[in-house]
Amino acid sequence: MACVAVTWARPESTYTDKWDNINVDEILEPNRLLKGYVDCLLGKGRCTPDGKALKETLPDALEHECVKCTGKQKSGADKVIRHLVNKRPDLWKELAVKYDPDNIYQARYKDKIDAVKGSA
Repeated sequence: MACVAVTWARPESTYTDKWDNINVDEILEPNRLLKGYVDCLLGKGRCTPDGKALKETLPDALEHECVKCTGKQKSGADKVIRHLVNKRPDLWKELAVKYDPDNIYQARYKDKIDAVKGSA
């Protein structure tokens, strides 16, 4: 999963920076907020406007290695990946099944994923 620092796709070179100042830690730590975003992404629950934007942007960000992400979005994505891989592997697996059923991105980003394992 590439970003919880929610983004909308624009035709310009980057996604909007509208949500760049979101405190990602506030989403990751209370299980209720994180679970709400994950349920939205998985199609299991209602989506907030932020969640809907993330759900629409995530496939493009994964496919294109987040090239349209701002620096803050990349930093937020790294934090989210580190948290999910190390503290919520159950959610990481569910998201991988949904967004990477053929293991394309897991293979493409293997070095990055391995690098964050154990570094919560």
